[in-house]
Amino acid sequence: MKDEVEVKITETPSPPPAAPQTSPITKYVAELIGTMVLVIIGCGVATLVTGFLGLSYGYVGIALAFGLAVLAMVYAIGGISGCHINPAISISMLVAGKLSVKDTVFYVVFQCIGAIIGAGILYAIFSGCPTYKISLDGLGQNGYGARSALGFSLGAVLIAEIVLTFIFVLVVHGSTHDRAPKGFAGIAIGLTLTMVHLVGILIDGTSVNPARSLGPALFVGGVALNQLWVFWVAPIIGGIIAAIVWRLFK
Repeated sequence: MKDEVEVKITETPSPPPAAPQTSPITKYVAELIGTMVLVIIGCGVATLVTGFLGLSYGYVGIALAFGLAVLAMVYAIGGISGCHINPAISISMLVAGKLSVKDTVFYVVFQCIGAIIGAGILYAIFSGCPTYKISLDGLGQNGYGARSALGFSLGAVLIAEIVLTFIFVLVVHGSTHDRAPKGFAGIAIGLTLTMVHLVGILIDGTSVNPARSLGPALFVGGVALNQLWVFWVAPIIGGIIAAIVWRLFK
C-alpha cells in the first residue's frame, strides 16, 4: 500500500498534447479564399453602385462592403493564416519580423491568385447583365487623373495611398498584439478599412491592397493596367512605414 502511494506521488503527469500545426499550404489557400471574398464583396458593391447605378454618393456602402468583408474573414480564417489577404500587410509583417521570407512570398502569390479569381467571378456574373460593359462600368478598379472620381493627380494619389495604408496596417499590428484586448481585432481592422475607404474612394477608389487592385485591373485592362504600379508601390511603402513605426513603439 505504501509503495502504491509513493508511486502516485512521484509520478509526473503527462503534458497535454500539442495543438496541431496548420500546414503551410492550408495557410496559403486560406489567404487565397480570403482575398477572393474581399474582391467579390468590395469590388462587387463598387461596380454595382458606381458602374451600374452611377451613384457616386454610394461610397459609404462601398466602404462598408470592404470593411465588413475583412471583418468576416478575420474571424473565418484569422486562426488559420492570420488573415492578411493583402500583400502590403504580409510585407509589413516580414519587415516587423513576424513572417518568414518564404511565407511572405507564398502569401503574396496566393493573395494575387485569389484576387484574380474573385475578379473573374465578378466579371462572369456581371456579363450576364445585358447593359453591362466592362469598358464603361469597370470592375471596381483604381485610378488617378481622368480615372479618379474627382480627377485627383498622381502625386495626390501616391500620398493618399501611402498614408491610408500606413494607418490601416498600423492598426493591424496594434490590434493583433499580445497586449491588445482579445477577440476584437476583426472589429478594429474592419472598421479601420471602412474608415480609410470613406476618405479614399473619391480620390482613387481606395486600394491600400495591391492584390485587390490587381484582380480588377487585369480584366479591365488599358489605363487601369497602366496605372496599376501606383497601387502596388504606394501601399507597400505605407505598410513598410507602419512596420518601422510599430517596431519603434515596441
